[in-house]
Amino acid sequence: MLFDYILLGTAILLVLSVVSSKASGRLGVPTLLLFLVIGMLAGSEGLGRIEFADAYVAQSLGVVALIFILFSGGFDTAWTQVRPILGHGLVLATFGVLLTALIVGLFATYVLGFSLYEGLLLGAIVSSTDAAAVFAILRSRGVALRSNLKSLIEFESGSNDPMAVFLTTAMIQLITLPDASLMNLVWQFFQQMVLGAMFGYLAGRGIVYVINRVNLEYEGLYPVLSMGLVLLVYSAATLLGGNGFIAIYAAGLVMGNTNLIHRRSLMRFHDGLAWLMQIVMFLTLGLLVFPSQVWAVAGSGLLVSAFLIFVARPVSVFLGLLPFRMNLRKITLVSWVGLRGAVPIVLATFPLVAGVENANPIFNLVFFIVLTSILVQGSTIPIVARWLRVDAPMRVRPRSPLEFEAVNGIRGELVEIELPPNSPFTDKRLVELGLPQGALLTLIGRDNEFLVPSGSTVLRAEDRLFLLSAPETLEQVKQMMSPGD
Repeated sequence: MLFDYILLGTAILLVLSVVSSKASGRLGVPTLLLFLVIGMLAGSEGLGRIEFADAYVAQSLGVVALIFILFSGGFDTAWTQVRPILGHGLVLATFGVLLTALIVGLFATYVLGFSLYEGLLLGAIVSSTDAAAVFAILRSRGVALRSNLKSLIEFESGSNDPMAVFLTTAMIQLITLPDASLMNLVWQFFQQMVLGAMFGYLAGRGIVYVINRVNLEYEGLYPVLSMGLVLLVYSAATLLGGNGFIAIYAAGLVMGNTNLIHRRSLMRFHDGLAWLMQIVMFLTLGLLVFPSQVWAVAGSGLLVSAFLIFVARPVSVFLGLLPFRMNLRKITLVSWVGLRGAVPIVLATFPLVAGVENANPIFNLVFFIVLTSILVQGSTIPIVARWLRVDAPMRVRPRSPLEFEAVNGIRGELVEIELPPNSPFTDKRLVELGLPQGALLTLIGRDNEFLVPSGSTVLRAEDRLFLLSAPETLEQVKQMMSPGD
């Protein structure tokens, strides 16, 4: 009977979490915050009275969840969008995280009375950002971002977690192991980052090779195979001395930008799995926290949170992006959308498991900082974007009625391309375009309708062209339709 009650409770929590996502847009708060609140309500001090205080289990679930969340983020990232802002994002994901941790750590040391290492540990834990909540809010409010701001924020959030993980574990080593060498930690950093990135790239290539050639009899086994390979990449990279999280993100980035069979079905599967992992992670962390203890550190939490939002994050972003001569309004928005999310709370369990002396106050402080960040920054992002004039109207497009899955023997893929206003293809009939052999225009999206093209169909500016083509032919078509040709 106990197992049946556990299943019933799990089912209720999952259903409530999914249903609560409908209220996110109306309330103007991120969906993930609602997941966290549900976990708190189900906890020992909430309505559910579920007793849970195992930090090791919470940490283990959080690590597994982050593996699949980071992989899904890399898998869903288009390299063409990342390439222009690669330098910006890498600086923010490394130097920006380090500077944020240092500034917050010194503040916590001199204002809250922590030791230097404990203060820096707190700074390291809250140094990474979570942009998933940002774009959930922007979509619910119908706000888009101009230029490549969206790509920059997404790439930073997907790539800055490994740095925060390393800084957190490094500070725990310095606290728990008095003989730990700072130079050894610096060497470990470069080793983990370089090995993790290299291993992730090679592993991504290997996974693409395996999936494209394994020729499984049942299509439903491909997601299972990809799950196993993702876990294999993380564990192998970690055991070899690399950073498993950056390896996972790099592998996903390679897979998402390479010709891969069953891409759409795998992308849907991992997107759903990432949502499940986020729900499980936030529910677990919500169960782990004691609201009465969090409320006890509210004063200190407000001080650190305000300093992080208004000083540490803006300073680190400004100094990091200064060499790129980026517009001040854009820099301001990037600094404001530095929401703290699941990763800091997961990292806050590391000191608990390691037995750090002030681990419990640090955990409660981090939890309060995350809540404050989501409520203050999350609820005001659309307003700040409009005030800075970096927002753009979000174009809601009808879902395409066509889907195409590449299988063995077919190298083509179905892509959607928007026709530029001054393209040579504009106002021409399809028969006049001279598309290369191997490129098939299957559907045209115009306004809120879809048209099946014929030779006499005249293309218009901003038409959405659904093109079935091999990769090399696709590049030829893009060159033909670009305004410069």
